[in-house]
Parts: sequence; structure tokens; C-alpha cells
Amino acid sequence: MSQTTTSTAVASTKPGALTTSQGHTTIADTVVSKIAGIAAREVTGVHNLGGGASRAIGALRERIPGATTNHAQGISVEVGEKQAAVDINLIAEYGVSIADLAAGVRRNVIASVERMTGLEVTEVNIEVADVFIPSEDDGDDEPAKPARVQ
Repeated sequence: MSQTTTSTAVASTKPGALTTSQGHTTIADTVVSKIAGIAAREVTGVHNLGGGASRAIGALRERIPGATTNHAQGISVEVGEKQAAVDINLIAEYGVSIADLAAGVRRNVIASVERMTGLEVTEVNIEVADVFIPSEDDGDDEPAKPARVQ
């Protein structure tokens, strides 16, 4: 007696599956960029995202009445049908271990993107562009000095 087995390809119906028998879901690059940007900012030790030019443009944007924060600043992504790759440009706070910071950012970004989108994150590349030293700030942490002349 011979047994014959047939297999049929069935689309995944687990929660978060992007292709099911009921339809196909496409996620825009900007969605993944925003998720990754918010997740990266949540990690202690990340001062800001983006290089000098993108931070300057972001500062100008925030001064415009009614403007919103660009959560994708310093983030670039490639999104496919099932996978995503993320590149992050960040400013680290002085005194933080950059290796530990990168590991924490990578872990948080991967978890957030995979949980929210269902995409597999293949890589998260991190570029630390600068180190923030509080004394180099524009004086937000220090009280205003009195005017020298009246």
C-alpha cells in the first residue's frame, strides 16, 4: 500500500503576517523610519539623531508654528516585502559606553520594528556622528547671565 502526500502552499495567517489569503499589506519606508527613530530615542544615552545638517534643519522646522517633530531624522531604511534594513546616525551622550549604546539601540529598534510591522529586520547599522558634552550646549542647562551693560 503506498501513501501519497500532497502539500499545498498556504499563506501565513499568524498575527503580523503581511500576506494572507485575505490580502497583501505594504508598509511604507516612512513608517519604518518613524518607528526606528522613536525606538532609538527611547534608549538612554542617545542625545539626538542625525548629523549636523539634518539637526540644523530639524531645529528650524521646530521653530515654525504648528510644525511637528521629524521622528525619522537621522534614519534611513530599505523596506522589502518581508524584510527591512535600518541605518541610524546618532549623537551619543558623553560618558556612555558607545558599544553598549549601539547594542541597546539595535535591540530596541529591532524589537519595535518587528513587533509593529511584522517585517524581519536584517540589520541595524549605527553611525555615532558626535558626542554631546553638556558644556557645549547652547546654554539651556545654565541660568542666563546678567547683561554686562544697561
